[in-house]
Order: sequence, then structure tokens, then C-alpha cells
Amino acid sequence: MHAIQQQYWAVRDYLSPVLKESKFKEHGRITPEEFVAAGDFLSYKFPVWTWEKGDASKARDYLPVEKQYLVTRGVPCLRRATSLAYTDADEDAERLLSFGDSSGAADEWVETHAGRGATVDSAANLGEIDDIPDLDGDGLASAMADVSIVSETGATVGETPDLDDIPDMEEEGLEDGEDEATVAPVVPKASGVIDASQIGVANGNLLQVRTYDVMITYDKYYQTPRIWLLGYDENRTPLTPSQIFQDISADHALKTVTIEAFPHSSTLQAASVHPCKHASVMKKVIERMNAGVVEEQLAARKNSGKHQDKDGKKKWGFGRKGAKEEGVKTPVEEEEVEGMRVDFYLVVFLKFIASIVPTIEVDSTTAF
Repeated sequence: MHAIQQQYWAVRDYLSPVLKESKFKEHGRITPEEFVAAGDFLSYKFPVWTWEKGDASKARDYLPVEKQYLVTRGVPCLRRATSLAYTDADEDAERLLSFGDSSGAADEWVETHAGRGATVDSAANLGEIDDIPDLDGDGLASAMADVSIVSETGATVGETPDLDDIPDMEEEGLEDGEDEATVAPVVPKASGVIDASQIGVANGNLLQVRTYDVMITYDKYYQTPRIWLLGYDENRTPLTPSQIFQDISADHALKTVTIEAFPHSSTLQAASVHPCKHASVMKKVIERMNAGVVEEQLAARKNSGKHQDKDGKKKWGFGRKGAKEEGVKTPVEEEEVEGMRVDFYLVVFLKFIASIVPTIEVDSTTAF
């Protein structure tokens, strides 16, 4: 059944027309040319993203041959998405903490997940440290009472011993002896391959990190970008589908995120976020961000207009003033504000995807 569904999607994608008119502000959809422009901006500002051409037999004719999809490799995933889930269980209960001072005023704080025990494998969990007792005056005097500053030869610490009394290393035969504490060097094999028995498994306070290869393709039917995930454990062993779903929000796992065939490869299967809702979500996000960008551009244009008036040497009575009295707009006023450019589309798109995979650090644009 799943194979038939994939064949249906392939035919639907093949028959759907290519978007020619820009719709990213009105509907949240972009054209292939705008996808390439946004990908160029993303790879220029954040070099961890690079263009790939994929299999030649799977190339899309509406995209450049060398720019079929974007990829970034080795994206860390430090913990599972279930660790961020907040439920009504006792272990997720909240507790009110009160910190009072000498004046009687108290600061109240809310401790979340109060019922959860400390994790043993956390590097930040150092355990409980016993209090170190303070030494008072009597205790310090009794501790120093038995300390002697006289050496075994009868000389005090301040006296310099006779140089003749210092034994020579050659007389003692120390050069010929071997230290038993010296570890024998391990001679590597001629092939340069390390035996698996010499590699220890990370336990205790060592954090085992999963990594992901993240790809962004263009979906012609939905006319939006589409995200793909390939997961690996700390030994670079590919993750199983059930392990991948551990790193995806419970609201999206097995619902909008499924395992499907990667469109630019003949054999690769990867987890994908279905793009059916991408356009509507991106439209709302772009509307909010575009309003702020328009305000900034209008303020900057107003300030630049003031500077131009100050720099002008002479104003003629029949010039700009007459135009304003007649209600004619100046060239600065006639020019429309550009707002948010389509180059920023993938930057905003990654911030949206970060909410679906909260523990996978796909958003490398946080400082942008």
C-alpha cells in the first residue's frame, strides 16, 4: 500500500505545473528560481549548508544541475525529544520554592519537574559533596604540633646540605635500571587499522551524541521547500526509523514525519516532514516578520530624507515645495517599501522546522 502511495505521489509531482509567479508573501509558496536564490543566500551566510547535484537520473529540469538540493552534515542531537515533554505525571509536578532573607522578605520561585530524579549519565551531575569542616584555632595548633622541620640527617630546612653528601646517579646504577611503572608502548599494526577491542564504550559521564544529515529539497506540487533527515549514532551507524522518531516531537512523529524515498537518490530512504502545511505556516510567519521589516525600512528612509534636506544648499520656491502644496508625491514617497526579501525564506523556514525537531540543531541561523 505504501509503495502504491509513493507511485501516486511521484505521478502527481510529475504532472503538477511549475510555479512561475512569486507568491511567497501572499501564499507562502516560492518558485524554483526563488528557491535557488534563497539557497544561495543560506549557503553564503552559513557555509555549513552546501549545494548537491544528486543522481543524474533523478535531476529536476526546473532546477540547475549543480543546485538540486541543499545539505548539511553532522548536525548534533544531544538528547531525545521525549525529555522535553511535559505531562500531568507526578514526576513533572511543580513545586513552589521560597528564599527568604534577614529582612523577612521572601522571593518565590517555581521548580518544574520536581519529581524527576537526577540523571546518572549527565556530565553536569556531580553528585553530593560533603561539607568540609572548618579548623578552629585549637584544632590547627594540635594538627601542627607533630610537624617537624628537621630532616632525617639532623639538618634543618633552612640549612644547605654538603654537596659531597649527594649521591651520584652513576654510583647508584640508576641509569641501567628500568622503571616498573613505565607502560610498554603499543606498537600499531602494519595496516594502520585499530583493533575493536582497544576502543572502549562511552559510559558514565560521557555524553553519546547522535548526528544527522539534513537535506532541503524543492517540492513542485506544494511549491515549498521540504526537509529530509538521516540519523547516525555515535559510531556512525544509521539509526532505525523508531530511533529517528525518538528525536521528533510527539505531535508530528508518524503523522507529518514519515520514512519515504529521497527524490534525488535511487536507493536512499530518509525521514521527511510532509510539506502539506508548510505554505500556510510560512505565510503567517512571513506576515509577522514583514511588518517589522517594513517599519524598519520606513524609519530608515525617513531618516535618510532628513539628512538629504540638511545637506541641500538651496531650495527653490517653485521646486519641491510647490509639488507638496499641489499634493504631488515626491519620488521618495512614490517608491514602495520592499519589505522582507525572498532571500530570507529558508532562514525563516529552518526556524519553523526547529519546532518540529526541537533536539536536532537544524537551525544554525540563531544569531542572524
